[in-house]
Amino acid sequence: MNPAARVAAAIEVLDTWMAGDAGLDRVLASWGRSHRFAGSGDRRAIADLAYGAVRRRRSATWVARGSEDTARDVVRGALLLDGADVEDLFDGSRHGPARLSCDEPGVGRELASAPTAVALDYPDWMGAALEGVGAADLAALRLRAPLDLRVNALKADMATAVSTLAAEGVAVERQGLAPFALRVTSGATRIAQSRAYRTGLVEIQDLASQAVAAMAAPQPGERVLDLCAGAGGKTLAMAALMAGQGVVDAHDIAPHRMRELLVRAERAGAAVRLVASQDLPAATQSYDLVMVDAPCSGSGAWRRNPDAKWRLTADRLAELQTVQADLMDQAAGLVTPGGRLAYVTCSLLASENAAQAKAFEARYPDWRALASRQFRLSDGGDGFYTALYERP
Repeated sequence: MNPAARVAAAIEVLDTWMAGDAGLDRVLASWGRSHRFAGSGDRRAIADLAYGAVRRRRSATWVARGSEDTARDVVRGALLLDGADVEDLFDGSRHGPARLSCDEPGVGRELASAPTAVALDYPDWMGAALEGVGAADLAALRLRAPLDLRVNALKADMATAVSTLAAEGVAVERQGLAPFALRVTSGATRIAQSRAYRTGLVEIQDLASQAVAAMAAPQPGERVLDLCAGAGGKTLAMAALMAGQGVVDAHDIAPHRMRELLVRAERAGAAVRLVASQDLPAATQSYDLVMVDAPCSGSGAWRRNPDAKWRLTADRLAELQTVQADLMDQAAGLVTPGGRLAYVTCSLLASENAAQAKAFEARYPDWRALASRQFRLSDGGDGFYTALYERP
């Protein structure tokens, strides 16, 4: 596919995304299945165009003098932000987008004159919710996320993982925020097929996500529960920190989210048990550590899941905050005396983070606050929050 055809495909993908409820990742996967002629390089380029446009939906349409609800305008504006020659790409060729009309300028409007919410790409209603989040973090959310790896201490040390990756053309740099973190600097497209990944020497995991698992400090021999395990990234990180000693249980209210977890655990050499919701009441005061990786706005990971930013509403944010408090209460009942509760979100919003921690402390005044931290994008990873408590 030539560059113009890729632009047309990205517009088609965004048209489908805007018209439905599916996530951008699913829309792209569906497009790939129905366009088998597109090679892997084409699909990556189209995904980059689509994600780049959705991350900057408002700023793109501002510079393009277009509509946020028109895929053509969003993609055209994103290309203008990137300094591309849109007249060359919108060439009217057989597989490319139609030529620019007289209402579609080939030169973008200056972004410096845009309102703050437009320039930093967030919905107007979120202005109050984002209070305290710096402009640098919001600007970083408009950019592509780096690719981070976690060296699996159950199977490899840092030197072995780095040399194995290098032998397959993947260059990495060590990161200081988490003990086993690497950042890919080149060769990212080789990761999924690399021996290091296929044999469980490394896992793909954001730097800050690794850091919150390390802050929870699971110890060898403990009983640990990941209450909202999802795909299980933090479950496996905690299992590795426990050196394969103890019990690691994983639970999720939607079990299908864990469908690959046991396969991943086997590859990683980690012993993980899946726990059904109906079995949790019998586990009262059973765990030395319960992690609540709570459902949230996902604001700290909007650069990875930019469509979530535009689908979030004020009502949904309020619902999420109720769910977060309920999960902390549920988790508290599962912690053994002297055990710990780790509350985690991938959010930058104080209402989901410090406010939830303060409310928990008011409900459980005898619990001891051990630590808390807001990880910002300036720390190197996604935006995460964690608060750690000890039951008396």
